[in-house]
Amino acid sequence: MNTGRILIVEDEPALMRGLKDAFEDAGFQVLCAADGQKGLELAVDAAPDLILLDIMLPKVNGYEICRAVRSEELDMPIIMLTAKGQEEDIILGLNLGADDYVTKPFKLGELMARAKAFLRRRKGKPLQIVRFGGEFELNLAHVLLRHGREVELTAKEFALLAFFAGRIGRALARDTILSSVWGNSVAVTPRSVDRCVTTLRAKIEENPREPVFVQTIRDVGYRFEIDPATKNG
Repeated sequence: MNTGRILIVEDEPALMRGLKDAFEDAGFQVLCAADGQKGLELAVDAAPDLILLDIMLPKVNGYEICRAVRSEELDMPIIMLTAKGQEEDIILGLNLGADDYVTKPFKLGELMARAKAFLRRRKGKPLQIVRFGGEFELNLAHVLLRHGREVELTAKEFALLAFFAGRIGRALARDTILSSVWGNSVAVTPRSVDRCVTTLRAKIEENPREPVFVQTIRDVGYRFEIDPATKNG
């Protein structure tokens, strides 16, 4: 049974073959491109459900593919395949429209789980109510409840949580969070994001020093997970 169409853009033949076989075995239709130009053409013309995208590619790099795909107003999830120690490259990719990343060498099971989670959320209806942790209920337009009782949040804490809840599982760079939640204010910096995250965690995390919902991505930003069992980086 076909569970979706995946586009893999990767110029390393062995990795491409391994990913193709794994996703086909899992029931996906798989499109492949070994260079950026072909990858961009398939991304726009075939409109896959999800893209696995290497950054360093012949002809057109992954950044330009992200930029071009988003400029075409295509909203399929994009997961970047990156090398370790490329935090600046990761942040650039996220700011250009990628949704998440995995670092090479990666565990195939982790990549598969992330891909399936993105596809489930994409096929679902837009969320107005987000429940997490078995005790919280967030009405994106109004209020956060815990066991039916309102949790008092500042306007900025609520805006930050609503932003996270609309992007469950996505890796979010600090600059992206800052521009989306704080806008063009010149009085704030990426540290403003960290401070707001700290106060928000104090209100929703059982142990703010070991958060399970608002997770830190070292040197990059944050990821919001609604399942406490999911712990990523």
